[in-house]
Amino acid sequence: MKLDGKDTKVFELMRRELDREEYSLILIASENYVDEDVLATQGCVLTNKYAEGYPSKRYYSGCAYLDEIESIAIERARTLFGVEHANVQPHSGSSANMAVFYAVLERGDTVLGMDIAHGGHLTHGARPSFSGKWYRAVSYPVSAKNEMLDYDEIRGIARKERPKLIIAGASAYSKIIDFAKFREIADEVGAYLMADIAHIAGLVAAGLHPSPAGHAHFITTTTHKTLRGPRGGLVMCNADLAKKIDSAVFPGIQGGPLMHVIAAKAVALRQAMTEEFKEYQRQIIANAKHMAKRMADLGFRIVSGGTDNHLFLVDLTPKNVTGNDAQIALEASGIMVNKNLIPFDTKTPGVTSGIRIGTPAVTTRGMKEKEMEVICEMIDSVLKRPGDTSFMDGTRERVREMCKGFPFYSRIYDI
Repeated sequence: MKLDGKDTKVFELMRRELDREEYSLILIASENYVDEDVLATQGCVLTNKYAEGYPSKRYYSGCAYLDEIESIAIERARTLFGVEHANVQPHSGSSANMAVFYAVLERGDTVLGMDIAHGGHLTHGARPSFSGKWYRAVSYPVSAKNEMLDYDEIRGIARKERPKLIIAGASAYSKIIDFAKFREIADEVGAYLMADIAHIAGLVAAGLHPSPAGHAHFITTTTHKTLRGPRGGLVMCNADLAKKIDSAVFPGIQGGPLMHVIAAKAVALRQAMTEEFKEYQRQIIANAKHMAKRMADLGFRIVSGGTDNHLFLVDLTPKNVTGNDAQIALEASGIMVNKNLIPFDTKTPGVTSGIRIGTPAVTTRGMKEKEMEVICEMIDSVLKRPGDTSFMDGTRERVREMCKGFPFYSRIYDI
């Protein structure tokens, strides 16, 4: 952070963001804090180098060291997730998903993914996305009985629609996903299976959620979220599909890879191999379970009755407040969540009946069950009076003091 004095406008905004992250409670399930090693790697000279192609097969000279770095990242991904092939070049999880589509589908082919209103992702077939525009996208819901996946219902939809690709994975689903059952369904209808583990990758790596390896033809993920690495993507598959995937990533949908980000991915993947990382993942789940139970005790309805992973959805209908109003009031109080549709929601995506809460970031800071109880009580207090600015100001000060007890970036930056 040596921009001060050269571009003061940008530096000041960066400083303010640093202050926001340090003194807010980040409960957005897709966000996390990377450590100084990952930050330093992303800010290194590797950002200067073009390296189109793959190790030992580049289109530019001067890539010898970059070949080694990318090879290290590939090998660590293969080892961590138990796969035969890994491509570490996707710029994002969406890019990784697009690469799978590009590798094995033609425009107009049928794709079956989780309904975005029930916990799926844009790239699983939502109409505004390439996945919904270029392909015939159909979706499966959660059960109206228990808001969980009904594999018999999914099988019935697959038999009727005959998709060429089935997507297993979610961005707002709090229960275990049975990848083996998804593979049975895919085999029955002759479809490829893609497991999008962007949210649960850290849990999978730690052995705390069943792995799709050995079941899915393709596994995609982001490298941030629970994996706690830089913002980026990763796509994995068996050796027989490696050429299709590599060609889809480059030159199919991307040009030069971001070598500074790939190096940071390598650093994060090594961290994910440690016992400390496994313990961190265990605490993520413990914190989420504790929060979900406490929120239920406070009168909130928890979608699907609880959580088995790092997140849960809160139905705010019993509290007579919308997801959007809750997000605004909580942000003003220093608590970051995101509004979220709940299954069978009657409100629009811009309003919503719910919020999504996740524990990766607060757990990174060292917070545990005791702190989760305090956070739940602050959320409840704010949402009882979402228009009371004075109360929100007071809560923001409480949050700031709480965060001071769990310093993160203030250990390395002067804030």
